[in-house]
Amino acid sequence: MTRLADLLAELEPRLRPGGYVFVTVPGPDPRLHPVMTFTEDEGLTLILGQSEADAAGLPYGLVTAWITLTVESTLDDVGLTAAVSGALTEAGISCNVVAATHHDHLFVPAAEADRAMAILSALG
Repeated sequence: MTRLADLLAELEPRLRPGGYVFVTVPGPDPRLHPVMTFTEDEGLTLILGQSEADAAGLPYGLVTAWITLTVESTLDDVGLTAAVSGALTEAGISCNVVAATHHDHLFVPAAEADRAMAILSALG
């Protein structure tokens, strides 16, 4: 069995509660508690809970659901991102993948969360 097959067999996606949004701000704001930040040329991109973005008056577009792949993957594993994003692509579900040290995190349209969970669960 390949490492990818092992990862897919142990995928166990977990849907986190709430909605999440992507926003861009000029710099850090101590009032905000993002789940992810990334510095881009255009500013600081944050992934925030939708309610926190609303409270701060920050504009955003798509409201997403946050799915964590609980299988412990490493940054040099090959094919996991392609397998999960490919399966979601075939179903017409957009997906933003964030790879962290221990797990991959998927942000899919909130309205597609249940369907995405079913597709991901079937990969194992």
